Amino acid sequence: MTRPVDSGVILIARIALAVLFLWGGVMKLLGYAGFVSYLHSKGVPFVQVAAPLATAVEALGGLLLIFGFKIRPLALIMAVYTVATAVLGHDFWNVTDPAMQRDMVIHFWKNIGIAGGFLLLFVTGAGRISIDGARAPRGGLNL
Repeated sequence: MTRPVDSGVILIARIALAVLFLWGGVMKLLGYAGFVSYLHSKGVPFVQVAAPLATAVEALGGLLLIFGFKIRPLALIMAVYTVATAVLGHDFWNVTDPAMQRDMVIHFWKNIGIAGGFLLLFVTGAGRISIDGARAPRGGLNL
């Protein structure tokens, strides 16, 4: 991926992913007590650790995505996080109400799709329009 348009598309993809996580992180911060209660209701272990960790992953991860800093390791972390939130937060197999179950199925697979986007970002890197791209040597492939 050496065409200039590739880095522009990668930037758009990073921003599209970042918006979701920045929004989620800010909403968790603003409604932190409610978020902690939600985690308790889902039976998430170690909520005292999980709540601040999830908030940080979403808010800081979103910012790092926008700026394109350390994208490859960040993409792996975000992919794992997104799959974990799918399993813990959208556990459709435990829902008996058909309408709610359908909604949870959609959200579960949405998260899996987002994780796939992060895996692609892991492969492509941040692109030239990023901190990673600015720091890369200019002789070879700049992803």
